[in-house]
Amino acid sequence: MTEQTPIEDLISGAAQDAGGWLGSLPVAQLATGADGTIVRWNRAAQELLGYAPPQIVGHHIADLLHPGADRSLGRALWETAVTGRGVMGTVTAWHQDGHPLELEIWACPVPSRRHGTSAVLVFAADAHAARRIRGSSAVWDGLFARSPVGIAILDTQLRFLQVNPALEAMNGLPESAHIGRRLVQVLPDVNAEDMEDAMRQVLATGEPVLDRRRSGRTPAEPTRDRVWACSYVRVEDPGGRPIGVIASLLDITEQQRDHIEAEAGRRRLALLSEASVRIGASLELERTAQELADLAVPQLADAATVDVLDTLARGDEPGPGLAGGVGLRRLGKAPLTGSAVIGILAPLGRTLVFPSAAPYTQALAARRPFVIAHLDDQAVASAARHTSKPAQLLPVGVHSFMMTPLIARDLVLGVATFYRTSPVGPFGPDDVTLAGELAARAAISIDNARLYHREHETAVILQRSMLPQHITPPPGIEVAHRYLPASDVNEIGGDWYDVLHLPGGKAALLIGDVMGHGIAAAAVMGRLSASVRALARLDLAPEALMHQLEATLDDLAEPMIATFLYAVVDPETGRCRITRAGHPPPATVTPDGTVRLLDLPPGTPLGVGGTAYSSTELTLPPGSLLVLYTDGLVEARGSDIDERLAELTRLLVDPPRSLDHLCDSLITQLVPASADDDIALLVARVGTDPHMPPPL
Repeated sequence: MTEQTPIEDLISGAAQDAGGWLGSLPVAQLATGADGTIVRWNRAAQELLGYAPPQIVGHHIADLLHPGADRSLGRALWETAVTGRGVMGTVTAWHQDGHPLELEIWACPVPSRRHGTSAVLVFAADAHAARRIRGSSAVWDGLFARSPVGIAILDTQLRFLQVNPALEAMNGLPESAHIGRRLVQVLPDVNAEDMEDAMRQVLATGEPVLDRRRSGRTPAEPTRDRVWACSYVRVEDPGGRPIGVIASLLDITEQQRDHIEAEAGRRRLALLSEASVRIGASLELERTAQELADLAVPQLADAATVDVLDTLARGDEPGPGLAGGVGLRRLGKAPLTGSAVIGILAPLGRTLVFPSAAPYTQALAARRPFVIAHLDDQAVASAARHTSKPAQLLPVGVHSFMMTPLIARDLVLGVATFYRTSPVGPFGPDDVTLAGELAARAAISIDNARLYHREHETAVILQRSMLPQHITPPPGIEVAHRYLPASDVNEIGGDWYDVLHLPGGKAALLIGDVMGHGIAAAAVMGRLSASVRALARLDLAPEALMHQLEATLDDLAEPMIATFLYAVVDPETGRCRITRAGHPPPATVTPDGTVRLLDLPPGTPLGVGGTAYSSTELTLPPGSLLVLYTDGLVEARGSDIDERLAELTRLLVDPPRSLDHLCDSLITQLVPASADDDIALLVARVGTDPHMPPPL
């Protein structure tokens, strides 16, 4: 090193490297004799006022003042020198460039051993800058001491230099336990390494890190985890070099807990909303049980099973009670594959029998959720004498277990069982509540399915007993008929047909459709069918018969509507008299192959009231076909009714000789899939076609 560094530069550099505010405010230093003559002028003074030392040394200090300023400064300095007291004040100086500059000055005497006071040392700084720094310092000191936010200052080695009282309280340690130590040394039970990585990033890049989460336990609360939101900002010297980090910490444990609870509540509501849409839409026991299991995994549990009373699964009533034990059939299981837990549990379709003393039976009898929050050897001991399954669950990681009974309309229908293996903690009160709500929805759907199937069986018996089992038409008429139920949910409806003997060798061909499905529709259909049979024996005119059927529907407690078609046929003459009550038009096929839909007055359905029905008479050539049907044959979702009727007439061109084959062909061609509605079909050949051979 060939050149010596001036002492002022060394002092300034050391002050800046120290990281304090010593280097933040440029301070000019000058000295005067006792008479006020300037004898020393340093570089900071030159930078502050613009004068080089040769321009100012030897001049009176009062020459630096603004021309309009009070010249008492010199006297004050002289008095300072005489009395040995210091002076401090604000003056307006004149910059070398010709503009005023407000200065704060501090002057103090420099005593001489032999002559007393012989010189005055003066410090000067920009007044505006000084006030700004003093204000900033005051604000910082107040904020640091009184802020509820934890604040720490760390050096470039991430050692604590200073902590405020709020941080002392958060950490449960005094400032002295922090100073000179790193976070990993002070608080080993928080994620200190992650936090230090964030601070190193701030030191390296200068970009602040905001809202980094710190969690763990501190001496302030050693038994409880807490969460802090941390922000880190780099501190720089006037040259822009990093000299440390300011960390601010805010305890957000309660807010985090509220957020977690709110998020969990939102997930529960979403799951329940999904359950209301998915569970029970099919009225099938197996599907409902599986839907419950699928919904629970993985949002509530890692594995789930759903078991329904075996008597219920067989289609019987739930049974007298659980005093003698219980048989449960496994109808739901999730996940179906890929789980060690599921591999241990009984497969779908298996019937499990539990004696009255088994925990499974007792949980059902208690009608309350049964929870083992922490599953261990002691917890499974009570079930070990009944089954080895619980003990096998421990090695595959099951740590929490919950059973929730399926109860609807005060009937115990089964149980849903949930298993947890993931490290999310044991089943808690919120989980029990959620499982209960899911089980309640599933139980209602299962019970609805039970009630539906019971009603369904009743309606089946009722309807089949009322449909004609064996039709014997009068001589000269050949008939074939079909009845096709709709899909499973709407299978039983009010469609019916019949062929009745009338006086004089005539026959009544009739077909009807009571609106609706289930027992009510089947019962009304039976009532109308019986009424028609009784009225037909009286040989009433078709119009009169229609009005009597109207009166039959008027007698019902609940209004019902039915379409109906009544045709009186004389096979000897081929004369037909047809009356419609809102029913689809019949089709005819003559022996020469002509097919047409009969253009008859449509009438209004029975039950509407206020209608005068009329009949249409026509004569059919011998061997003609009369085709009667309900709307289920020609109506289909997304299809135009006129197009469907045109398709029916096309299929009747050149029909097969066998009427049974014709019925089968019409249903196969027009209803290729499961029907949306019941279908009744009645085909009659009126008279004998002399050109056709007799049927085999």
